[in-house]
Amino acid sequence: MKQFSKDSNSIADYTRKLTVIFLYALLYAIALNMFWHPASIYTGGITGFSQIINTVVEKWFGVSLSISVIYYLLNLPFLLYGWKKMNKEIVIFTLLSVTAASIAISIVPEIVLTKDPIICALFGGAIGGSSLGLALKNGIATGGLDIGIIAIRRKTGRSIGSISMIINGIIVLAAGYLFGFPYAFYSLLSIIVSGKVTDFIFTKQQKMQALIITRQPEKVVAELKVRLLRGVTILNEAEGAYDHREKVVLLTVITRYEMPLLEEAIKEADNEAFVSISENVHTIGKFDDFEF
Repeated sequence: MKQFSKDSNSIADYTRKLTVIFLYALLYAIALNMFWHPASIYTGGITGFSQIINTVVEKWFGVSLSISVIYYLLNLPFLLYGWKKMNKEIVIFTLLSVTAASIAISIVPEIVLTKDPIICALFGGAIGGSSLGLALKNGIATGGLDIGIIAIRRKTGRSIGSISMIINGIIVLAAGYLFGFPYAFYSLLSIIVSGKVTDFIFTKQQKMQALIITRQPEKVVAELKVRLLRGVTILNEAEGAYDHREKVVLLTVITRYEMPLLEEAIKEADNEAFVSISENVHTIGKFDDFEF
């Protein structure tokens, strides 16, 4: 009976995620084809790089390439890297979201509602940000670049936010240099709006406190540092009331999106550890948000 309940929950969770992927892809395609592209506004991430490549090839060589195809091909190297280094389920859903977005971008018609760059920047940013927030809120990464950012973070220790700002800054400057700096300003406006709407929907401020009771604290702490780059507080000399054996309590705070990484670390280091999660905790002081 318990196994049936567990399987039912898994099916319901997968169905919900697939539905969210469909909605994300549709909204993102509308933002791109009806607002960003008609006004020559360049968004962040791999989509922005795809737009720049499309415009450069068409402007300089007279060849029209499909943004959806460019977008899909640019994602593949990151997805292959993620398959080798990261949680397989996360990568599979990322692949599904990338595939759905590519198909939606190719199917949704490029209807020019307006060419006013400010209107397109605002509405494109709001719709695109809504789609990203919806996906992230349901634990779905929306592109291979997310995986690339995680890899850079693990190598350098820099925050996800700072890495994203550098990448988006490169896109904005490239758009300005190639096509005129008004494009850079409008693109920057759209990226800012998109980020604010994403944050509003995907409440990255929601943090979770994890209490980990383990007999192998060294292994657990090592795995947590590798996967999460989080600080961990060690409470020694804890005692189990049942067997009176000595244990260690570890305390750390993560974001909701890092939960799969925490589970992965615990499974790898100490499969017998007990973990208690408290949701929506508040922190005071420096906390490096894990964000995409």
